[in-house]
Amino acid sequence: MRKKLCALLVAALLATPMVALPYSAAARPQNEKKQRSESKYREKLHKEVRHQLVMLPWYSVFDNLAYQVDGDKVTLSGQVTRPVLKSDAEAAVKSIEGVASVVNNIEVLPLSPMDDQLRRALYRAIYGDAGLSRYSIQAVPSIHIIVKNGNVTLEGVVDNEADKNLAGLRANQVPNVFCVRNNLVVAG
Repeated sequence: MRKKLCALLVAALLATPMVALPYSAAARPQNEKKQRSESKYREKLHKEVRHQLVMLPWYSVFDNLAYQVDGDKVTLSGQVTRPVLKSDAEAAVKSIEGVASVVNNIEVLPLSPMDDQLRRALYRAIYGDAGLSRYSIQAVPSIHIIVKNGNVTLEGVVDNEADKNLAGLRANQVPNVFCVRNNLVVAG
């Protein structure tokens, strides 16, 4: 009796890993599929938020919109020249399926005729350069010029370090500019 009980116990112990193995192996692909579908969903949400922001009618080279997606919460940041653009950006992102809340940290730049003159002069200086003119062909050029109280910030993406330096150099040559902060990012 004791031998039978001992043999039954050993058989049960040996059979347990074989029985549990198919279930754990089946659970693993489900987890991987779930993670892949979540990453695809996040990527799709990022693309949709970017698309909605770029398609705003008043979005221009003198505005800078940035965003951060955390689950179903989107945080907007940047600077805009028109107050309507701030509210339009929030409304556009709220309308996206899967976005539960929007935190709007977009700064509206102060109205200033001097800043408006600087914006025009900076645009001509940067995009009028033969080496940088190719960036102006897009609907929303990739080099954004942010002017606040005479201080200039360059935001966006350029192809190489030489273009980044050239844009900063051209911006520094414009009269009445207090300082230039070159936040351009080199692609790739």
